[in-house]
Amino acid sequence: MAVNPFDDMPRPAPKAHELGQDLSALSLHELDERIALLKAEIDRLEAARTAKEASRRAADGAFNL
Repeated sequence: MAVNPFDDMPRPAPKAHELGQDLSALSLHELDERIALLKAEIDRLEAARTAKEASRRAADGAFNL
């Protein structure tokens, strides 16, 4: 019997979500989890964008006296 040298190697953890990923094998629960995860990421991105906008307005105000 042949021994596969890769059997003992740790496998990389699957990504939580990958854009364009095949969703057909996911359960309703898994889809709901992905939706919640992506909504939380959108909230995080919007908060970062808002902070950058505020920083830019402050910088514009300082240089446009």
